[in-house]
Amino acid sequence: MNQTISEKILSQHAGKPVKAGDIAIVRVDGVMATDATAPFAIKAFHQMGGKKLWDVERVSLIIDHASPAPNETVANLHKLMRVFSAEMGCRLYDIGEGICHQLMVENAHVKPGDLFLGADSHSPTYGALNAFGIGVGSTDLAATMLTGKSWLKVPKTIKITLNGELKKGVTAKDLILFLVKQLGAEGANYQAIEFTGETIKSMTLASRMVLANMSSEMGSKTGLVDPTGLDLWYPFEPTFPDAGADYVRELTFDVSNLRPQIAKPHSPENVVSIDELKGTKVHYAFIGSCTNTRLEDLHAAAHVLKGKRLTSTRLIIAPASKKVFNDALKDGTIQILSDAGATFITSGCGPCVGSHLGVPGDGEVVISSTNRNFQGRMGNPKAQVYLGSPAVVAASALAGEITEPTE
Repeated sequence: MNQTISEKILSQHAGKPVKAGDIAIVRVDGVMATDATAPFAIKAFHQMGGKKLWDVERVSLIIDHASPAPNETVANLHKLMRVFSAEMGCRLYDIGEGICHQLMVENAHVKPGDLFLGADSHSPTYGALNAFGIGVGSTDLAATMLTGKSWLKVPKTIKITLNGELKKGVTAKDLILFLVKQLGAEGANYQAIEFTGETIKSMTLASRMVLANMSSEMGSKTGLVDPTGLDLWYPFEPTFPDAGADYVRELTFDVSNLRPQIAKPHSPENVVSIDELKGTKVHYAFIGSCTNTRLEDLHAAAHVLKGKRLTSTRLIIAPASKKVFNDALKDGTIQILSDAGATFITSGCGPCVGSHLGVPGDGEVVISSTNRNFQGRMGNPKAQVYLGSPAVVAASALAGEITEPTE
């Protein structure tokens, strides 16, 4: 049987060959929950009679969505997570350590070939590592915390081949926004996406994470990036699809002439070329989220802002992790951005999910490097949120209007 990457990884974890459409009981390599989901998972775990975790080394809890706590209610949820992790012996990343998906990759809790469950919708991010990552609900996660197993329907796979070299100033973010527009918000519902092609092979891990992360915006079950050219700091065995594997749909794009892309309010699929939006006034710029605040993203912003000063538009930056912040501190990137007028906040998800630390005002226009711009996503339904790459966000913050970074 010729298999896709998804079918191969799931077969390994089911202990038998599986194909798209099969219902599989699978062994899981690790699970993760955040302060947005872990409290519900802990409650469900106890209701299921849970007394101990199936493997304390494979369970991670992360306080990142409202970090540090903005109010008493959230503070008590954080306390619940701390008490649970101490009692059970599992790993806890407390406030400021970073965003869940960055931490799972950065600390090698998920590796190539793994099947990993996260109680967060952007868990497909691990497809950048050639791993099968999916988002699940808190109750499903609780059952896996207890047993180390889960079940799923093996997804069909869409193959997307990307050819051509991206132009200067065009990034993985522009590429994935372009693809979300092509497929639509529901174009890959409960299907896996395999990203492959010449364009992929020279991409960094950080850029691959952008592609896999936003495969969620097409409704996909997961998104897996061709491991060719993947450069990791530890040895691994890549999983490739078989020749003749069965795909439900195959798409090929030449992206050599792609322009910077922007998602307009209020959907990630509402994408146009930046040329249609140049001159749109911006009040607030944000660089953050599990999509785009890794070191290469901060470098891109610093390249735009070096030696310059923000005037009319505020820029808030939440580095993806404390390690990212410290690395940017050591190489001078933080100094450049700070001198330009950027404000740094705790590594976490706050402004992206609208919990705190950067909610826009009524009628304000935001340019953001995040993954979603649904109405109210950043905490105010009366704001207008546009999505773009970190370089576009920085350039727009500097100009006070949506601007191309190369200009």
